Amino acid sequence: QVQLVESGGGLVQPGGSLTLSCVVSGSIFSIYAMNWYRQAPGNERELVARATNAGEVTYGESMKGRFTISRDNAKNMAYLQMNSLKPEDTAVYYCKAENVMVIPGTLFDYWGQGTQVTVSS
Repeated sequence: QVQLVESGGGLVQPGGSLTLSCVVSGSIFSIYAMNWYRQAPGNERELVARATNAGEVTYGESMKGRFTISRDNAKNMAYLQMNSLKPEDTAVYYCKAENVMVIPGTLFDYWGQGTQVTVSS
């Protein structure tokens, strides 16, 4: 059974920083990409950042220059360093493991339960 657990969310003032962590547990052969998404009330879930195991990194437009995604493949972990946070960054942040090989030849995506990030003074 593959599980994702996010941590590191909380309340931060505008201009502040937070680092989110995501750990993937279970019997895993490989993970193609680790993603961070977010969803604010009334909004659709949007991509924040994506990092593939080939080193390709993608960011959502409003996150470029402020957020940094990283991976520790040996530990099946992903991180999201968020700087210069704005009130509009307030959302539930979700971790997604993309194209996870649990059984050779089969690929699945898995999501975490999310962690709340609130940016407010």
